[in-house]
Amino acid sequence: MIQNKILKKIKEYDTIIIHGHIRPDGDCLGSQLGLKSIIKNTYKNKNVYVVGGKSEYLSFLGDVDQIDDQAFEGALSIIVDTANLDRVSDQRYNLSKEIIKIDHHIPVEDYGNYAWVGQVSSASEMVASLLLDFPKLKIDEAGATALYTGMVTDTGRFRFSGVNSNTMKTAGMLIDKGANPSEIDGYLSKESLNVIRLKGYVLSNFKMTKEGFAYATISKDIKEQFMVSDEDASSMVSVIGNIEGFPVWALFIEYDNEIRIRLRSNGPKIDQLANKYNGGGHALASGASIASFDDVEVFALDVDDLLKEWKK
Repeated sequence: MIQNKILKKIKEYDTIIIHGHIRPDGDCLGSQLGLKSIIKNTYKNKNVYVVGGKSEYLSFLGDVDQIDDQAFEGALSIIVDTANLDRVSDQRYNLSKEIIKIDHHIPVEDYGNYAWVGQVSSASEMVASLLLDFPKLKIDEAGATALYTGMVTDTGRFRFSGVNSNTMKTAGMLIDKGANPSEIDGYLSKESLNVIRLKGYVLSNFKMTKEGFAYATISKDIKEQFMVSDEDASSMVSVIGNIEGFPVWALFIEYDNEIRIRLRSNGPKIDQLANKYNGGGHALASGASIASFDDVEVFALDVDDLLKEWKK
């Protein structure tokens, strides 16, 4: 079992550095911080660091560590919730002695000396399952909170299709270890007045195609106008989701050098389309990118082609 090999490697190294993907979401930071908690609470003398991007929205979980290049010498890097290496937020993983991949996405790139890829609801569920499979492992309340948050956010509060009885069993175990569902929901449900106003803008300006694709665009100017963060803008993908007759929806968000696409579906499989546009992910939830807003119409036509095939 690959989990045994991963734990053997964790025991072997004195320094372990845990990476995630760029623009980290709840599952990314949750699995990073949760894994750190498991290692630190089980193996007291190890140096364990979480590196990469931050998230204001998830600041209640804790912060990432700031380390210099020297820390990577002879270290083990573990990359979580990241299907391909170009999306790793701290690229210094290549300074480490060995690399382990822990991911739940449809495989895009085979990397690492060891890879644990599971088709489950979240990377956080994978990390948390170690506690069930290896009872000697320990975690503190903060770690359980991080993993539960990762599971909650990546499953749409346990509503998405990847949720099963194992997911709920794992979530229950994390509650027993200190995760407080109502407290976590309180953190995740708070919205600023600016976010509420942006939501109104998206609802007033999204577009629809004849075949059933709903989408909205958020430029840098719009983010500045409403004084919202990139995270706030990204959260708007759920605002236009699940509209009757529109099984695929997307949000196009402008960053410095690209337009990132948050693509969702409640029917057609969209991961192959995302792969075509420099992305990937799950069958019903993926990410992609285009060079400019001029390419939105081309992308929409490809979605319509996908929808036509799906309807046959």
